[in-house]
Amino acid sequence: MNSLGLFALLLAVATLLGIINYRTLRLPLAIGILLISMVISLIVMLLNPLFPGYDLQQVPQNLLGTINLPRTLLDGALSFLLFAGAMQVDLGMLVSRGKSVAALAIVGTSLAVALMAVPVWFIFPVFGLSVPFSWCVLLGAMLAPTDPVSVVGMLRRLGLPPALQATFAGESLFNDGVGVVFYGTMIGLATGDIASVSASDFVLRFLVEAVGGGLFGAFTGWLALLLLRGVEDAQIDLLGSLALAAGTYSLANGLHMSGPIAVVVAGMSLASKAGHRAITQKSREEMVGFWNLIDEILNALLFLLIGFELLEIRPHLAPFLMMLVAIPLSVLVRGASVFLSTIPVHLQPGERGRALGLLTWGGLRGGISVALALGLPAGELRDTLLPVCYGVVVFTIIVQGLTMGRVVRWLYPEKPSIDEAPPA
Repeated sequence: MNSLGLFALLLAVATLLGIINYRTLRLPLAIGILLISMVISLIVMLLNPLFPGYDLQQVPQNLLGTINLPRTLLDGALSFLLFAGAMQVDLGMLVSRGKSVAALAIVGTSLAVALMAVPVWFIFPVFGLSVPFSWCVLLGAMLAPTDPVSVVGMLRRLGLPPALQATFAGESLFNDGVGVVFYGTMIGLATGDIASVSASDFVLRFLVEAVGGGLFGAFTGWLALLLLRGVEDAQIDLLGSLALAAGTYSLANGLHMSGPIAVVVAGMSLASKAGHRAITQKSREEMVGFWNLIDEILNALLFLLIGFELLEIRPHLAPFLMMLVAIPLSVLVRGASVFLSTIPVHLQPGERGRALGLLTWGGLRGGISVALALGLPAGELRDTLLPVCYGVVVFTIIVQGLTMGRVVRWLYPEKPSIDEAPPA
């Protein structure tokens, strides 16, 4: 099957599952697609042993292997998803909350990696699982980034205070790059490709990838606005935004910089005052509508793939029990990393408790975590970490995502009524 045929098949399946969700579950589109695709995967896994002459999982697994979610997301769709979120942020409010965003994205993500790695290293042996500490750090790196797709979509409907919205969105857009840097550094150490990693090596790599990526994104964003200034054609502006998103991400990765951070900064250039001067209001409205559509389509396809990636998990009791422990642990780690990194310093005393609760419960994980887990080298350790990571991701999307509206109403009762289930 060629690429166009595969894309058409995914669109058709996503549409069918979306219709089923609309007529039955009535959940937000992406979450409904995720749940139904997971149920289908479970049915296939349960029926497979009943037909020993046939491998019911082979066809969907071959398709998933063709799609290759880690590469599809990390080298393709992520650039557009991050750009769509970044270009619509309130840049002025984000800059005013810059210290909190930086603390959460850098310090908070680093703390989340460490606070997850240490306890799971002690807990794995309880269930008879031998996992080296470097692989526990990898698990922490996979689960530390919050998902910008889920978080930014959720913020569109929650009616939170502008400052908290900016903090939420900024952290979710930037901490992916930090988490990927951790993952990229530790994967070589965990697999034995690198003998050791010194603190200076890690800092240097972080500066090159994260800081270099941010500077590169600022440059490409400035260059795009320079070229688009004075062009009053919505189609050209739209083409320019597509080129900016894809080109920035690809070039940054090719230069060994952080593609996610670069494309976020490039997208934010369109939300700046210079961006508003360079692009007319009519063009901006059409651009926002286009990127919202791209975001919804890619989001639905991504959650469809996450649901079917359940077929990649080998069912074993010990990893399943570890997953049940990791889910509440991930919530506690998220709360501790948020509190230790920014709450005592950058929030007003009256807001600390409410902000801590929202930032903790709203720390949804998503496709990036699953893609990083699927990118691990095949073997027993991958089979151990993958279900743990998958379970945490599914819990945060379904349970935390669907209850976030209720949490907001509880913490901010003075806010207007909010729908129960924010879109992922």
